[in-house]
Amino acid sequence: MNFVVIVAAGTGSRMNSSLPKQFLELNGRPVLMHSIERFSQSQDVSEIILVISREMEEFWKALCMENQFDEVYHLVYGGKSRFESVRNGILYIQEHFQIGNNDYIAVHDGARPIISSELIARAFHGAYQHHAVVLAQSSVESVRIGNPRSSKALDRNQVWLVQTPQVFQAELLINAYCQPEDPLFTDDASVVEKMGNSVAIVEGDPKNIKITYPQDLQIAQFYLSLPD
Repeated sequence: MNFVVIVAAGTGSRMNSSLPKQFLELNGRPVLMHSIERFSQSQDVSEIILVISREMEEFWKALCMENQFDEVYHLVYGGKSRFESVRNGILYIQEHFQIGNNDYIAVHDGARPIISSELIARAFHGAYQHHAVVLAQSSVESVRIGNPRSSKALDRNQVWLVQTPQVFQAELLINAYCQPEDPLFTDDASVVEKMGNSVAIVEGDPKNIKITYPQDLQIAQFYLSLPD
């Protein structure tokens, strides 16, 4: 089976809004509904695990009623960090499903609503071959590393901008999330990598943006207006 853990328990502090970004309106519906629907429509996904904060559950249920949103998913409460939220989603899968060698788990940001079925399929098929993959786009900008006082140039051909979903052979991801949380864990690939596993790159899509700042909603609205 193929699972996706959609992580939507964050506060969205950079949006200058009291409402977390995944619940903001995009094309008449909350951002998160777009993300869930994209995976519901994918033939590569068997089960959707939605992770939200306990405090937002009643608000989310009210939004679903208001928008007549009836996609099927399993609801899990998030933790104090993204790491804990993903781990809660993984624990739910372990408790409710029999996991085998041919099962895979994707992890996706709830605030990435423009993900396409083609890109979801590409990520899973990359995982079938490599066991651990991230979607990523090569950098088109010049890149420097350092701080405002001192920096040095990097070869941008070696720099990749990571997206989600990130897809892993299920047991591999489960074992990786048995580790203690580390401040250097910025995504699921970094958790898996800490165990000594290699992570392959699958070409992403520039439209697969994460809603982070207010202007991102306008960009996402434009992408939604484009023909498939």
